[in-house]
Parts: sequence; C-alpha cells; structure tokens
Amino acid sequence: MVQKITTQTLRQKLEILADAAKYDASCASSGTVKKNSLGGKGIGSTEGMGICHAYAPDGRCISLLKILLTNHCIFDCHYCINRKSSNVRRARFSPQEVAELTLNFYRRNYIEGLFLSSGIIKSSNHTMEQLVECARILREEHDFRGYIHLKTIPEADPELIHQAGFHADRVSINVELPTTSGLIRLAPDKDERQIEGAMGKTKARIIQAQDERKRFRHAPRFAPAGQSTQMIVGADNASDADIVGKASSLYNAFGLRRVYYSAFSPIPDASAVLPLKRPPLMREHRLYQSDWLMRFYGYAPREVQQATEKDGNLPLDIDPKLAWALKFREQFPVDVNRASKEQLLRVPGLGTTAVARIVKARRHRTLRLDDVAKLTQSIAKVRPFMVALDWRPTMLTDRADLRALLAPKQEQLELF
Repeated sequence: MVQKITTQTLRQKLEILADAAKYDASCASSGTVKKNSLGGKGIGSTEGMGICHAYAPDGRCISLLKILLTNHCIFDCHYCINRKSSNVRRARFSPQEVAELTLNFYRRNYIEGLFLSSGIIKSSNHTMEQLVECARILREEHDFRGYIHLKTIPEADPELIHQAGFHADRVSINVELPTTSGLIRLAPDKDERQIEGAMGKTKARIIQAQDERKRFRHAPRFAPAGQSTQMIVGADNASDADIVGKASSLYNAFGLRRVYYSAFSPIPDASAVLPLKRPPLMREHRLYQSDWLMRFYGYAPREVQQATEKDGNLPLDIDPKLAWALKFREQFPVDVNRASKEQLLRVPGLGTTAVARIVKARRHRTLRLDDVAKLTQSIAKVRPFMVALDWRPTMLTDRADLRALLAPKQEQLELF
C-alpha cells in the first residue's frame, strides 16, 4: 500500500528521498553530523540526511545537499531499489520544496550547492520539466549562485536537457551498465543508443557554449563543470577489462569529466536475475585507481587491461599500477636521476606530486635513496623499481615473491 504524500511532512520526505539518493555514486557521503538548538529535529539538521562531497570547476571540495525529487518511478530496472515493483516508502518533493530545503541548508552553512536526481514520474518529459523548474526557481527567483548538479533523463526532449544545462553547473546521464547485453537484461526500459545520443548532444552544446564565451563576453554558460556518468559494477557479468574499455570509450566520445563506479548493492525483494551478494568494495576502489591511471598517469586503456588477472578483473590485493609493473618488469628499474617524467609516473609508489618533487629536486643535486624517501610516502614500494646514486635493486625486481612482499596486509585493505 503506497503512503499518501500529502500526509508526509517535509522532514519525512527528506529522510526518504535523501536515503534513496545514496545509491548514486556521483558524490560520496561526508558522514557529517550537525544539530540545531532543537536537538536535531529541525530542517537544518544534516544527521541521517544526504550531505555529500563534490568538486567545483575550480577544484574546491564542496558539500552538496544530495536528494531525489521523487523515488516514484515508472521504470522497472532490476538493480534499482526505486523501481516500480519495489516495496519501499515513496515520497515526492515539489520544485518549491526543493528550493526551500536547499536555501535553508545553505543559509545554515551546511552546504554549498545541490545534487538533484529523480525517479521517472508520469513521463520522462514531465520529470525533466520538474527538475529544470527546481533549478530555475533557485537561480531566477532566489538568485542562488551555489553549485547545482542535475541528473538528466536521456528519454526526455533534448530541449529540456538543453534548458537544464543553462541552470546547472554540471549535468550527468547514467549509462547504468557497462555492456549492451547487461542493459537489455537488467534495464529493459532503457536504450543505449538513446543514452549515448543524449550525451553526444550535451557534449556538442558544451563545446558550442565554450566557443560562444570566447567570442561574446556575456554569452550564457552551459554546464561549465561538464558532464559525468555512472556505471554499476557487479550487477552483471562484465569484467573489469570490459568496464575499463567502456569508460575509455565514454571519455573519448563525450569528453566526460568523470566516470563514477558504484558497486552493486543487494536490495530488498531483489529480482532473481541479480547476484545474491555485492561484489567486494575493493573492486570499486581498484576501478577508480585504474581510472586515475588513464586520466593522470598516461596509461592507455589496453595497458590497464593488461594488469587484470585471467578472469579479466583487476587484482584485489594490489593496486593496478603495481600489477602492471609486476607483469612488465623489463621496464624497470627506472633511474630517478635520468628518467623522463612519463617513466617516473610508471613507478609503483610514486604519485604525481612525488614525481613533480623528484623532477624539481634533481635539477639541483643527484638524488640518493634517502632523498627519494623524503619525497614520497611509500619508499618500500618504490625501491624495487628505481635506481638512485647509492641504490640499485640487485635481484630484487626479479624476485618471484615480490608481489607478496609489496601487497598490503589484510587489515590495511579494509581501511580503503
């Protein structure tokens, strides 16, 4: 029996729709606990509500109110807790209520913006109109200049998605699953060509707006923080190699700012076609690491895929950068005093900051092992793969048990 929305208070709606939004991986919960003078019962309290962290176009980490407009949905995607056949409490905000909540949280300095998604109610166009109206009220009626991220609906009229881009800093469309077969089997109401078609139009409009801004100083901005997407990991039989390949194609085709990965989480009254348990959270973490290798370390998708095991999945006990180095030991050791920046970025244990420090420091002196240790936090991982003035890893790189020596302890794995 569906609970009547008219009987729900604004706080009750917030509890339902903030909790329903937690499955979207585009933001991570901050775990914030703040209470007002009424013991946490007012609208301003963030305890149990959807406060998440995101990054603004200028790189600042900001807090956002993360909610759904509604968790009613006419679609029946097997993996989604808000699907039409799911037995969950339902709620729905009006656009005015979303604006009121956002402003109340903002005035209390709990958030700097809004992350708004939604189930599909009545139709895709109707839902998209409501999402756009939320942003319009904030921007035009309240002159709100905080960050807004809108999840858009690929089935909606392109003009509605176009309008969303003028009000939002970032827009996103979820591809949901990494393979066509998985999407057909688990999300029969969704169409891959329609999703990618909407992403392509958004990319074109972003590029057009950027060009107009160069020529006309007061041209309107369109999604200045770009667009992103999300893939669910472990709901189908797609391997990490499949997911890496899909992510790479999305980055190349649509100029995405981010691809987010969300480990499948079992839901109440789950469909029989779904896995009985969730994949290891470490798998999600390894995919994010592989994503960074492609975006910031110069690895080609094929190279990341080479780091996978026989089943096509990345190893869970070591990170993908170390896995690649162990498979291609002939590339090492690297001389920290002579190697190029690109070669140094391949050394396990050296991040972009450490490499920048090494390149800067070696201009003034020849580096020893102790010098490198001062410039990185994980010299134990670095040593087998580097040469310094007083260090050469004789026989160490070729050791058969090197993986076991460098793999973190089990209790450390659980922290990540």
